[in-house]
Amino acid sequence: MEAIILLLLALISLTCSIIAFATSDQIPIQDFCVADVKYSETVYGYACKDPKLVIADDFYLSGTELAGNTSNPFGSSAKRISLTQLPGLNTLGITIARADFAPWGVNPPHYHPRASEIITVVEGTIEAGFITSNPENRLLKKILVKGDVFVNPRGLVHYQRNVGDGNAAFIAALASQNPGVVMVGNAVFGSDPTISSDLLAKAFHVDENVIHKLQEAN
Repeated sequence: MEAIILLLLALISLTCSIIAFATSDQIPIQDFCVADVKYSETVYGYACKDPKLVIADDFYLSGTELAGNTSNPFGSSAKRISLTQLPGLNTLGITIARADFAPWGVNPPHYHPRASEIITVVEGTIEAGFITSNPENRLLKKILVKGDVFVNPRGLVHYQRNVGDGNAAFIAALASQNPGVVMVGNAVFGSDPTISSDLLAKAFHVDENVIHKLQEAN
């Protein structure tokens, strides 16, 4: 009986280890793996550049102080820094990005399926918040100013908006080389093919014509 219990505990431990391994980026087995962009990107990033050819500039990037173009309906811009721009990021399990906001611009509700995110405000005043999972669906939000930091847990819907009359911006770091992003409104109302409008009308307790308008907008 004791042997069976030990075996079950071992299987549980192994299962947890496999789940943890499968739901996070791979752990590097070398100091670095600077992206060799001559080859195609794979699931776990680019092939490694010869370490003897690696230089400091492979880990360096300037220009993050430059604002993005916010001339769009949302009044916001998000620029992810790619491996072609900063090849030293390859296999390190992190991504960085800059988000800019025109006055009262918004970054609509979205989530990152593969990464938690930490944002640091570098300009303006930003409202940032995320929603906990069912059944509570609590909105946790803060008003942030320059120098403030806010964390969005992995997989939870979150948003940001500029609540000031001037421009605003933050720098984000995400805990995955490929965090992914799902824009909630676009995913639900702009899928291809579209989700049946009668289903969405029932789900959101609105008239079907409202759904049609939302689908057209997306």
